[in-house]
Amino acid sequence: MRIRGAVLREFNKGYSIEELELDPPKQGEALVRYAFAGYCHSDLSNTTGYTPMGMPLVAGHEASGVVMEIGPGVTRVKPGDHVASAWMCPCGDCPECRSGRGSICSGSMPHFRNGTLLDGTTRIRDLKGNPIRHGNFVSGFSDYTVVPEGALIPVDKTIPLDQAALMSCCVPTGWGTVTKLANVQPGDRVAVWGLGGVGQNALRAAKVRGAYPLIAVDLEEARREKAMKLGADYFIDSSKEDPVPIIHELTGGGADFAFEVSGDPGAMVQCWWALRSGGKIMSIGIMGEHEASPMPFTYLPLQQKSIIGGLYGGISTRDDIPKYVDLALSGVMMLDTIIEGHFALDDINDIRAKMQRRELSGRWVCKFD
Repeated sequence: MRIRGAVLREFNKGYSIEELELDPPKQGEALVRYAFAGYCHSDLSNTTGYTPMGMPLVAGHEASGVVMEIGPGVTRVKPGDHVASAWMCPCGDCPECRSGRGSICSGSMPHFRNGTLLDGTTRIRDLKGNPIRHGNFVSGFSDYTVVPEGALIPVDKTIPLDQAALMSCCVPTGWGTVTKLANVQPGDRVAVWGLGGVGQNALRAAKVRGAYPLIAVDLEEARREKAMKLGADYFIDSSKEDPVPIIHELTGGGADFAFEVSGDPGAMVQCWWALRSGGKIMSIGIMGEHEASPMPFTYLPLQQKSIIGGLYGGISTRDDIPKYVDLALSGVMMLDTIIEGHFALDDINDIRAKMQRRELSGRWVCKFD
């Protein structure tokens, strides 16, 4: 069938909006008509080569839509289901999956990086017949695509589909890191560096968990108002002030948890110095392949600080995403506040440029007709 998608062919060139050919789903796959797809900072990083992926690919990893057709052997979804397309598709058989850590599945990771489905091939071709890769199993910036059954999470049909799209990435990454990996408790002193879509969800989750004081740190003063609305007790514009001494003063000696969501090497160092003894950095943001953070580990044994990497919040997609949907329906997640606006697929390069200039204060979501 003929589809439209945003194709990434070269670094630093943006996307080309192309008509493509999509083959039908095979064993264990489903055809999905997308309704919405969020634009994540990881999407920007892929366009610049900061986090390189195989190309050409149909980009996008945070999407929601409706199942239109299923391939042989599919039992978890059926036509008509509303679904979120998760970019982590646990194989169920690797050592990580067998130990209950499907969020860091090593079995499907080669396909994730290579842009193929689980059989090592793609269902997408350009009009010249050349194969086009799937962006992280999801290929969210296309009106239709084929997705592995294990990456599709049925969601309650009463949740707006633009909010359901956020269940694919920024909600589980933010909320899971706070509630599962860090297990923030009431009264824990928390600071969050980087207030994009993931950072805003981490901030909101920490607020719901009872963190106090809850401190938001960002380079953009424009994000202050939204941070305070989501529950921050304090906001620090790190382009103007060093957050470390301020956090020590506000917390009486340092934070228990510092959530680093920006992927900036300097922010990691700030997080380290902002911790009290025994504190933990929850590292969510992804640095570039050739970047390094000059961490001051001289006092590591004496202070017993920790750095904990977090992929996808440590969640179980099938178990936790439906719970997050219930929370969203209750209003506690404030996703209507986190979503700043919608854009058409043809405007994706404009959204990319605005994110690169740091002009966006919330999640922007692509809306398909």
